[in-house]
Amino acid sequence: MTLSNAFSRRGIVAARRPALFASAALLLAACGGKSDTGAAAPPVALGPADVAMVATAELAPTVLVSGALDPADVVRVRAQVGGTVRDVSVDRGSRVSRGQVMARVEAQGVTSGAESAKANVASADAALAVALQRLEGARKLFAAGAMSAVDLKTAQAGYDAAVAQLAAARSAAAGATEAAGRTLLRAPFDGWVSERLVEAGESVKGEDPVFTVVDPRTLELKGQVGALDAARVRTGQMVTFRVDALPGQELHGSVARVDPVADAATRQVGVYVRLPNGNGKIVAGQFANGHIRTGAAVKTVVVPANALRTDGKAPYVLVVEGGVVHRRPVEAGARDEDAGTVAIRSGLKGGERVVVTLGVEMADGTKVSLGQEK
Repeated sequence: MTLSNAFSRRGIVAARRPALFASAALLLAACGGKSDTGAAAPPVALGPADVAMVATAELAPTVLVSGALDPADVVRVRAQVGGTVRDVSVDRGSRVSRGQVMARVEAQGVTSGAESAKANVASADAALAVALQRLEGARKLFAAGAMSAVDLKTAQAGYDAAVAQLAAARSAAAGATEAAGRTLLRAPFDGWVSERLVEAGESVKGEDPVFTVVDPRTLELKGQVGALDAARVRTGQMVTFRVDALPGQELHGSVARVDPVADAATRQVGVYVRLPNGNGKIVAGQFANGHIRTGAAVKTVVVPANALRTDGKAPYVLVVEGGVVHRRPVEAGARDEDAGTVAIRSGLKGGERVVVTLGVEMADGTKVSLGQEK
């Protein structure tokens, strides 16, 4: 049985209707139940809308966590070289694919250096081909007795030098090409551009932010819970979310990770929960409340939230028993905002009746009469 079904439709509606008390009866109740003449005051009349029956429901123990739902993957794309921003092809809200070029930084000397390095590789490659031909010719002449061993060694040394020069040219070209590649600003993953921080033609320095790319298909809520609650939270536990922008809808996710240490300032423990959002129904950045289910469902007592009162020290309820109102301390548990109920861990049992009318206080021992609903 869920919290939503714990009370009949009549009970929930009745708990929310304003009470119709006789003003004289309320005044007498506030004065301790006696009239000015000292005679016993008549009982305070309570209608069906003023009283609700305590019910029981199957509830699972939960830990409340709340915060903003932000994209789980967020990357700030920064310029890797200084220069002028050119060829900006995306804007805020643009969808991008992994590796897609979003803009280019025109860096003086970087692109030309890469072209020069490529030319040096081609030159060294040609020089190596010539050195190889000379070495092969020297070997034939030496074999025929027409070249001395010294000349053969000279040809071999020339070939070895050409090999080394080609290797050096290729290494320099790789570095220059890598530097030129840094002028291209690419999307780090499939996602959307949430920020564009520069315009085409603006100058940037290395490490200046240019874009922010996010993937809102998985949202993450970072919350903090007390140390006692954190001891019950485990990775993988189911989380039920409610978002203000989607009233009445229940969303489901799971605990992604839990901080290993508490915050030094607050002594709270960070908990990270994730919510799939593949259909994009939830706009990132919205506030959400999540309930982490930490155990199996157990039967517990529930009352309408209006029945729970406090005097600034401890919660209590007004129990109607034998035509008399008794103030009884209780230990409150989790609230169900949709059903308008709150769990009571101790102090009440199913079948008892409690006053649910807001704004009405009666002294302990006040006599009441319960009217019948017409």
